[in-house]
Amino acid sequence: MLRALEHLRGITTEECRRLRNGGIRHTNQLLHVTTLEIDRTTIARRTGIPEPRLLEFAHQCALLEVSGIEAYIPVLRRLGITSQKALKRQDAAEFHQRMVEALGFGAAPALSQVEYWISQVRSIDVIEEGEAAEEPPVQFASPSLLSTPTAERTGADQP
Repeated sequence: MLRALEHLRGITTEECRRLRNGGIRHTNQLLHVTTLEIDRTTIARRTGIPEPRLLEFAHQCALLEVSGIEAYIPVLRRLGITSQKALKRQDAAEFHQRMVEALGFGAAPALSQVEYWISQVRSIDVIEEGEAAEEPPVQFASPSLLSTPTAERTGADQP
């Protein structure tokens, strides 16, 4: 979704000016030029904005790409969700309950909406982070491997 750079939490007027001087006019453009670590290095060198700061902005931009989440971003931040990776690790029912506790039943999104957000972020992972920042995958093994009978996994049926 196209938003003015000023829409990003914590961005300064000077950072907006530097990004615009570099041809970056809105959050979608910023997301695309900060997706890869090598690109963040280049943008940091050109604008003088530190790479960790650009990564923070990239995470904010990526969350804005999730359909229907924008109005709830301040609440997500309060609940510790600052990136798509953090959101995709949530259990939908538990996270929905936390949102209801934070907002009240009438103001919280429906469980189906929270499930939709999580399904969206699980199907996309647009921001490359350094190796030290990598997190384990959401799912460690294929579901079909998890349901393999014990005898086949241990080789007990072999002579």
